[in-house]
Amino acid sequence: MKYCSIVIIFLCIAEQANAKEIVVEPNGKVSSLQEAVRLADSGDVVRVRGGEFHLKEFTIEKTISLIGENFPVLDGDGRNEILVIKAKHVLIEGFLFRNAGVNYLYENAAVRVVNTSHCTIRNNRFYANFFAIYLSKSHDCKIQHNFIEATADRESNSGNGIHLWYSNRATISDNEIFGHRDGIYFEFVEGSLIERNRSERNLRYGLHFMFSHRCKYRNNVFRRNSAGVAVMYTKDVEMTNNLFELNWGEASYGLLLKDISRSVIERNEFVENTVAILAEGCEKTRIADNDFRRNGWALRIMGNSIENVITRNNFLENLFDVATNTSQNQNQFDGNFWSAYQGYDLNRDGFGDVPYRPVRLFSYIVEKQSAALVLLRSALIDVLEAAERVFPLLTPKTLTDNRPAMRLIKRETHSVPPKLTQQHKEYAAE
Repeated sequence: MKYCSIVIIFLCIAEQANAKEIVVEPNGKVSSLQEAVRLADSGDVVRVRGGEFHLKEFTIEKTISLIGENFPVLDGDGRNEILVIKAKHVLIEGFLFRNAGVNYLYENAAVRVVNTSHCTIRNNRFYANFFAIYLSKSHDCKIQHNFIEATADRESNSGNGIHLWYSNRATISDNEIFGHRDGIYFEFVEGSLIERNRSERNLRYGLHFMFSHRCKYRNNVFRRNSAGVAVMYTKDVEMTNNLFELNWGEASYGLLLKDISRSVIERNEFVENTVAILAEGCEKTRIADNDFRRNGWALRIMGNSIENVITRNNFLENLFDVATNTSQNQNQFDGNFWSAYQGYDLNRDGFGDVPYRPVRLFSYIVEKQSAALVLLRSALIDVLEAAERVFPLLTPKTLTDNRPAMRLIKRETHSVPPKLTQQHKEYAAE
């Protein structure tokens, strides 16, 4: 086995040593992208220096690096898929992809990677495409430092920015995604990492993943989407150090947890969302060290969510800190800071001596009858809630934090992606 490994290494070195570079220029010896790829051998670099190329399903079936200088344009003319990759270890870098056409049967993409592995798509711009980057049954790929923006105004005629289907061990990092149906979409994806991406103003979700186990999502920003992130039918997920902000709407939330289990949601910020977290069918998940600030509902946890631990979170100035649709509680609340808590700490251990019951009577009524929300500021509701606190009849008696923190729980500043680079700002303004 060692001998075979050494042979493979030497073959790779030899191949790199024999690699050549083919230059494509509008007025050069080679001016056609198709001709350059035809001339290339495995391991070669095709360097494109400017120009505009109109392509229809242009397919790469060799292990090459396709590198653009000054962002050459690859255009699908509003009808076609642009680039299809079917070889391993292909690099695509430095291009402007635009106008991959709408197609509801084939789901046209600017770049489609099919049945392969170890491909890298980085430092590109994608504008006005149906789907931008689409991976299908392709593993160990990297999608990094791309600027992706769509212009559709309805979900029905928009695809996803980065779309993965049956593609494992992917790394999606440092991308900026705007205006697609879903910024990032995973289906049947395992063991992948999504980090330092910015997903904003998308028509449906900033991130949407289903049946995608053992993935990690960290240091991302999900802002001003119709809904922030939807996690469905998934287990063993880690979501840490993300920012969910300004995801507002009648059916909006920062994070939807639908039938997930054995997951970790830690050190995230939820700021000014209609619902910060909606947990439905969520089991054995740890929700810890998060900040919930100025949301409509901080945590809506349905009766079918059990054995979850909610601890060391800061609940600050939310309209409703916790809401539920059941009079029972099968989750553990412990050591959270609640800005609405008015208890005392006589033994000075840092925790309130009086347990805190975060479910307001009014939130329980609204959960049963949403039209009751118009009574939010009425004196009648204040009287009913005061009576409920003394003699609880409707709200879950067992949903209490027996050790509410007396002081704001301080933690390190959340790490989030930088704002748009100057290069991308200039392009976005064109």
